[in-house]
Amino acid sequence: MTTLTHRAHRTKVGKNSEKKVESEEDIINQDRSTDSEDSGDSKDIRLTLMEEVLLLGLKDKEGYTSFWNDCISSGLRGGILIELAMRGRIYLEPPTMRKKRLLDRKVLLKSDSPTGDVLLDETLKHIRATEPTETVQTWIELLTGETWNPFKLQYQLRNVRERIAKNLVEKGILTTEKQNFLLFDMTTHPVTNTTEKQRLMKKLQDSVLERWVNDPQRMDRRTLALLVLAHSSDVLENVFSSLADDKYDVAMNRAKDLVELDPEVEGTKHSATEMIWAVLAAFNKS
Repeated sequence: MTTLTHRAHRTKVGKNSEKKVESEEDIINQDRSTDSEDSGDSKDIRLTLMEEVLLLGLKDKEGYTSFWNDCISSGLRGGILIELAMRGRIYLEPPTMRKKRLLDRKVLLKSDSPTGDVLLDETLKHIRATEPTETVQTWIELLTGETWNPFKLQYQLRNVRERIAKNLVEKGILTTEKQNFLLFDMTTHPVTNTTEKQRLMKKLQDSVLERWVNDPQRMDRRTLALLVLAHSSDVLENVFSSLADDKYDVAMNRAKDLVELDPEVEGTKHSATEMIWAVLAAFNKS
């Protein structure tokens, strides 16, 4: 499981030292209904959650993720489930007396209409064809290929990073190169549109600094989802590393407080997107 770390030479910032944000009501984005299809980012370049997570994890010049990051693969699969839920394609079965916990409830199909994204549609096809239905945690494991059941290996999504990177190349954010690593050649995807990546990082930084509202239910859904996924994929440090010392500590403390909330409690609140909290619960358990 990923951890949020503080810079060794920093003094930890307590909650009482955080400055209050003025006019919080003026900076809250009105959340969209969880029942309607979500069109993605409001900018001209529209990215899926998976594309945003991979972009945050890529080294700009080298064009690949850290060799030591073993969390991003499952994090990308969690992003696929959240993206499908936000687009109105899947949802969690209603809670019952026997299945109250997010991790016990099955993922159900709401609509099988194509999304236009190959990875999303491939996952949708698997969910539609699966009987009996599976939980969020099981789907993350199946899509990642972490199963001992040979009959379930068909659900593994292959070459996910490369396929997402190619989408980002088509959108003009990455380029494709070949690098030699002594024993082998590797396809890499350096960042060419640094403006888009900086915009994305600034959005996440602002969400825990200038635009902090101290209530996940009042945050923009996609921003909340991206914070959860960046943490689960172990790329959140990349987002905050450029901040000044004091802002870095505040941002890390607030992000830590956010991902340490009880998903079972947050998922039951009014207007909560259950799939976000179910994915966080799955990663907390793993």
